[in-house]
Amino acid sequence: MSDHYEARFAAVGGQGILLAGDIIAVAAITFEGLYAVDSPTYTAQVRGGPTKVDVIIDSKRIEFTRTTAIDFMLCLAQHSWDRFGFDLKDNCIVLIDPSLVHKVDEERYRVYRLPIIEITKKKMRKMVYTSAVSLGAMAGLTSFLKHESIKKALRKKAPRGTEEPNMKAFDYGFNAARELLKT
Repeated sequence: MSDHYEARFAAVGGQGILLAGDIIAVAAITFEGLYAVDSPTYTAQVRGGPTKVDVIIDSKRIEFTRTTAIDFMLCLAQHSWDRFGFDLKDNCIVLIDPSLVHKVDEERYRVYRLPIIEITKKKMRKMVYTSAVSLGAMAGLTSFLKHESIKKALRKKAPRGTEEPNMKAFDYGFNAARELLKT
């Protein structure tokens, strides 16, 4: 396994995706002893505008903090894909919500479809848990970081009193992603 990993989370402002990137960086640094940096990007339109966060994880100190060869991308909006769907490695794992993202390059990437927003609405009944469901889904599809490390970082960053619902939301995403791998 490589000692360098790049991930991108893209959505619209208000979906909590920037927090997801921060949690991944915390998981890498705090619970796996790696180096990590997360770099958020958002437009002037804070709610509803395209947003992304890039995360670089490495076993060595990170000198160049821009992504150049992304291993994993999660996208929750078509216009975010259109704007930020670049610098992905061939065979990159791309996780999309199929009700929100319709056009991606199926030939070049390993595309997985998971109704993250629907899972969040039906299982959690509050959209604030979208980032936790997304993190669980990432953990279920990838193995660069241990899923326990991501879960610990989520617990650490969760607002007081929301730790257990966040753990449930993570598990819903994780289990749904594992089911995708079986098909």
